[in-house]
Amino acid sequence: MKKTILGTVLGVAAALSSSTAIADGHGEITVAYFLEWPMPMMAAKESGAYDEALGMKVNWVSFETGTAMSAAMASGDVQIALSQGVPPFVVAASGGQDIQVVDVAVSYSDNDNCVVHADLEIDAASAGELAGKKVAVPLGTAAHYGFLRQMDHFGVDLASLSIVDMPPPEGANALGQKAVDFACGYGGGLASMKEYGNVLLTGAEKEDLGILVFDVTSAPADFIAENGDIVAKFLKVTADANAAWAADPSDEMMAVIAEQSGMDVEAARSAISTMKFPSIEEQLSDKWFGGAAAPFMKGVADVFVEAGSIDSALDSYDGAINTGPLEAAGNM
Repeated sequence: MKKTILGTVLGVAAALSSSTAIADGHGEITVAYFLEWPMPMMAAKESGAYDEALGMKVNWVSFETGTAMSAAMASGDVQIALSQGVPPFVVAASGGQDIQVVDVAVSYSDNDNCVVHADLEIDAASAGELAGKKVAVPLGTAAHYGFLRQMDHFGVDLASLSIVDMPPPEGANALGQKAVDFACGYGGGLASMKEYGNVLLTGAEKEDLGILVFDVTSAPADFIAENGDIVAKFLKVTADANAAWAADPSDEMMAVIAEQSGMDVEAARSAISTMKFPSIEEQLSDKWFGGAAAPFMKGVADVFVEAGSIDSALDSYDGAINTGPLEAAGNM
């Protein structure tokens, strides 16, 4: 579920499986996306709704990492990346790549969390008892940032903790063996952790504190500037697909989403059940682009700097968010 965040952002672009062309003068664009990541927009992709709305051919190319998406946008092979993880976006923007976020593709706060071993019987009301405990955290990831924010919220002194750098699967094993008292992670690792304990905060509770876990739709800043209407129409199709799913998550639509995601229906249904697709109005609110999103990106970047994943962070990530196309889409 989690996209890789490290690696060379401006390196060789991933090999593409279909023809690519810049929109200007060619009448087509190329969009990056992930397989095994079921979203309502997959139904619009299958129906040709994007091609119809944009009045041009949309080439869809699957990628395995968000860093590869950044590289493909840097080389000009890809014009829009749909559902790029915030961490790889922040890595690219922090490294000087001129790309911008144009919408929240999906929120999945319940898929990234910290789990306390059940034997400790510690919950949100008694979280202060975590002081002095041992925790497994994948350093330099959004889960690391979420861990820091949760400890700050509960007033747990980081200096009192024994923090061990572990990827989520290893953290889950350590938690199961009681080698650590609690562990933080995402995806399958988090699912395994939950077999041994409990989370302190739900996804919704974390979002209320500004601890976000989401993917974005991103694009090169110059492409957005020169093709704002194309980007707005693209976002409108995505928003309409999200609205259709919210209104009627039918078996028929689920089947299309699963097929386009390269998944069986039950696996896709299970994955999408943990996802939220904010409306345009919600995205423009203080919870997202109107307030929390840019500071969240800054927090993630600062964690990466501290962990040695990137050399430096931007002073602010406000300029890395362009709400113009989304606002235009909302008026269509």
